[in-house]
Amino acid sequence: MADHTKPDYVSIEFPDPPAGRPYVYTNMVMSADGKVVIEDTERGLGSAVDQRLMRELRVNADVVLNGAGTLRTSGSSSRLNDPELTAVRHARGQSPNPIAAVLTATGEVPLDRLFFTSDEFRAIVYLGSDASSAQADAIRETGREVVEVPTGDPGPAMLHHMHDVLGARRVLVEGGPTLNGILLDGGLVDEYFLTIGPRIVGGDETLTPVRSGRPSTAEFVQQLELVSAIPNPESGEIYARYRRITS
Repeated sequence: MADHTKPDYVSIEFPDPPAGRPYVYTNMVMSADGKVVIEDTERGLGSAVDQRLMRELRVNADVVLNGAGTLRTSGSSSRLNDPELTAVRHARGQSPNPIAAVLTATGEVPLDRLFFTSDEFRAIVYLGSDASSAQADAIRETGREVVEVPTGDPGPAMLHHMHDVLGARRVLVEGGPTLNGILLDGGLVDEYFLTIGPRIVGGDETLTPVRSGRPSTAEFVQQLELVSAIPNPESGEIYARYRRITS
């Protein structure tokens, strides 16, 4: 029987990627007042259904990308942790898990985390060009690939590498807000998936889904169109899917 309390993100259809780069879609969970962390972590904001949808979105990705802040705070991986979802990727001729990737400007990342120690997925570190050679060497010693990208504007180089070298057609970005802002500022996000949870977090300094480097003025507002919005009466969540309007 179909579950009408959540979308079906396994069999979701995406448009073709833009020329020269993968199709990029983000996924975030936030409170009803637009906050994405409680005491510096997103844990506690989303339900088990939200966690399931995150893994379903990973099924469709060739690369799962996180920022270094997310890696340091919550960890980062591309694992599905679900035999049914793994079977879907197998039937599509894909690897069991997508490639995992992290963007770090400094190379200051915890090398004991699963991202660096697991053999369940391939992982790549996109390292800012201002990082020290010692940081780069330390990351390489874990066995992970290191790709240098410009510190000031890493988005295009990172996505071109994913497209040209990795052959990626779709990239899932799971935050955090700084990474989202880098890609959105560069016009490099095609879709924006958002779970809205029934909680009020408050706090003037609490992070929102996007930390943009651009001024908060009408000139830089990016317009989205709503693709779908599904309420879940059981969890009180709303699962929204937006597509960026590019014209």
